[in-house]
Amino acid sequence: MEHVLFSDAHANSKRTNNTINKALSLLSYPQDPIKFGVLIGCFLCWVAFLFVDHCIGEEDICCGLKVMEDLPVEVVGNILSRLGAARDVVIASATCCKWREAYRKHLHTLSFNSTDWTVYRDLTPCRLEILITRTIFQTTGLQGLSILMDDVDVFSASAVIAWLMYTRETLRRLIYNVRTTPNVNILEICGRQKLESLLLAHNSITGVEPNFQRFPCLKSLSLSCVSISALDLSLLLTACPKIETLELVDPEIAMSDAQVTVELTSPTLKSIYVEGISLDKFILEADSIECLHLKDCALEIFELIGKGTLKHFKIDDVSVLHLDIGEIVENLEIVDISNFTIIWPKFYQMISRSSKLQRLRLWDMVFDEEDEIVDLETIAVCFPQLSHLSLSYDLRDGVLHYGLQGSSHLVNVTVLEIGWIVINDLFSHWVEGLLERCPNLKKLVIHGIISEAKSHDECQILARFTSSIVQLMRKYLHVEVQFEYQ
Repeated sequence: MEHVLFSDAHANSKRTNNTINKALSLLSYPQDPIKFGVLIGCFLCWVAFLFVDHCIGEEDICCGLKVMEDLPVEVVGNILSRLGAARDVVIASATCCKWREAYRKHLHTLSFNSTDWTVYRDLTPCRLEILITRTIFQTTGLQGLSILMDDVDVFSASAVIAWLMYTRETLRRLIYNVRTTPNVNILEICGRQKLESLLLAHNSITGVEPNFQRFPCLKSLSLSCVSISALDLSLLLTACPKIETLELVDPEIAMSDAQVTVELTSPTLKSIYVEGISLDKFILEADSIECLHLKDCALEIFELIGKGTLKHFKIDDVSVLHLDIGEIVENLEIVDISNFTIIWPKFYQMISRSSKLQRLRLWDMVFDEEDEIVDLETIAVCFPQLSHLSLSYDLRDGVLHYGLQGSSHLVNVTVLEIGWIVINDLFSHWVEGLLERCPNLKKLVIHGIISEAKSHDECQILARFTSSIVQLMRKYLHVEVQFEYQ
């Protein structure tokens, strides 16, 4: 049997090598990670599995290695950069001389992530600094550098400064999330360079000088668990004349007075994501803003001053007393509101002129007044292009009836998502009423929360709901039904 396998393997070695050659030809498209994954999988599995099982000989391996040796060094650099993870890059670069040369001269992306290699967690910060320094200093022309070490408490300032000074002239993307002792002014080191994307976490930013610490190419800025004053945050945005994306996650806003107010201005900003922030007043002036997402925030006042470019508006678990997204909302396409106490008449008035609205999500809503309702008639009339509707809020006697009043249909709605927090017998009637108003519906998704300790009454309600839905959907055989329970 072993002789047969060996003979068959050599008989097919030419075909095997052709397979590898085809896989290697995928390197003409280094921007496609899927094709690159196929390549690496083919080659490594071919070498490791067949050689260990004595199905191929050294000639086959040498042939494959020669093909890799013949690749242009620039292409090899793209391959190594696609790997990204420093450990994998170092191992792959040991393949042959050309790959080592590509590592030194043509590697443009390098990543150190504690999730990539468990050994990182066993090393002391000092050993990690040495490892990172040696790896970075063997490269020239790095464009992307990522250092994400969640298990490291602190790096020395001297090491971090060395990494940044060595790479800053070519660096376009920087991700860094480790505290430094003492604090390193990353803005001062990387300012006035080619940096296009900066993600900074667990650091402090102080004394921003827009004229000196200017980022002429920066388009994406993300600050997570960063300590910064309201003034420095405003100045930092001013120092980025081309910024398009801003993320603020759990920032520690230093207070200069009793009232915490953040005022941000940017004519180029298109997307902003704010999470875990607590302020008295947040004013955003952005003439090009298209996407606004607030999550887990406590605000007294939020105001958006713009020119009606907003397309995507999302609020998730936000407490705000006064919300203003501007009077010009005609371009809104997506409104997603969840875990939010809402004054429906005021909120409806704010978005009622959004005739281009395509997706409306009102999820786990709490109404400020008990008799408030979300009526389908209003939604159908004001949002004629609506195609995806998601509703979830407590149903009460009387409110259900008024919410389904009217005769207008949601003719363009093809996907309907509905859910409950506490199920009752009104839910099945609500589903029936919604289905009647959506004549072109293609998909119905029902979300529900089921407690672990269910009473007899809860079981009976769920059983009645299941029976009614089965009976109801016999009338709508063309509609795909999907249940998602928690």
